[in-house]
Amino acid sequence: MNAKMLASMLCSVDGGEFAMIFFAVVAALVLVTILKTAVIVPQKMAYIVERLGKYRCTLDAGFHILFPFIDRIAYRHTLKEQAIDVPPQECITKDNIAVSVDGILYMQIMDPAKASYGIGNYLFATTQLAQTTMRSEMGKLDLDRSFEERTSINAAIVSAVDKASDPWGIKVTRYEIKNITPPRTIRDAMEKQMRAEREKRAMIAESEGERQAKINRAEGEKQQAINLSEGERQRKINEAEGRAKEILLVAEAQAAGIRKVAEALGEKGGIESVNMQLAQQYLSQFGNLAKANNTMIIPSNLADVAGVIKACTSVIKKVEG
Repeated sequence: MNAKMLASMLCSVDGGEFAMIFFAVVAALVLVTILKTAVIVPQKMAYIVERLGKYRCTLDAGFHILFPFIDRIAYRHTLKEQAIDVPPQECITKDNIAVSVDGILYMQIMDPAKASYGIGNYLFATTQLAQTTMRSEMGKLDLDRSFEERTSINAAIVSAVDKASDPWGIKVTRYEIKNITPPRTIRDAMEKQMRAEREKRAMIAESEGERQAKINRAEGEKQQAINLSEGERQRKINEAEGRAKEILLVAEAQAAGIRKVAEALGEKGGIESVNMQLAQQYLSQFGNLAKANNTMIIPSNLADVAGVIKACTSVIKKVEG
């Protein structure tokens, strides 16, 4: 019944309408064919083409034409360097401490065909391989050394993963550890150890400072004592030189005075002047003696001032003679 109805409908369509429907169908087929055959590959991308289910070629960036209904794009790969987050994992160190370690793996597809057919999921495979290698490397080190040996651990992971992923057309460029997280009890112990180490360094620095301060003070006191002794020595030398010059000047003055006295004695009236000066000095000194002491010794010839002057005069004459 349906076939009869379709046949009757086709018979009822005139020739012009049939031609329009036919050309519309052909245009739709051409459009689908163009969409299936014309492919534009973006920059830094690679498309894997299969023909009848078998690998045919790899399309690089640009415009390409495929055979419709025979060729198909099976895989699309980016050729850019990719950063893959490696989830945290539990690792046992050499000293039997469980730590949580995570990181970032940097990789790049070098051969799209191998990345398509060499392994089912290269992202999962490289991540798992990085984790297993990380556990192996952490098991070789103590906890304290694991914080210091990050560079060597990263290099070991890159070497192992890159060697294993070479058949997959993958190039591992680098691996970076993000965090190494020990248990809470271990972190508390490490904090206490670091605090004790800081206190120890502070005490050592303080003692070194006190030691250096004492050395500096001792050096300063020593230099001060040397300077004081040098100054005292120079003062005594200066005083001695001053006294020597003073004695010399006094002696020279006394000698000059004696010469002047001698010259004055030789002149007219010189003896009489000397006698008068001696008498004045005798009386002056005798008066001072009376003022200075309660007990006074009076010479037997107190009134004989002329005798005293005569005795002094005779001495001066002897000297002149």
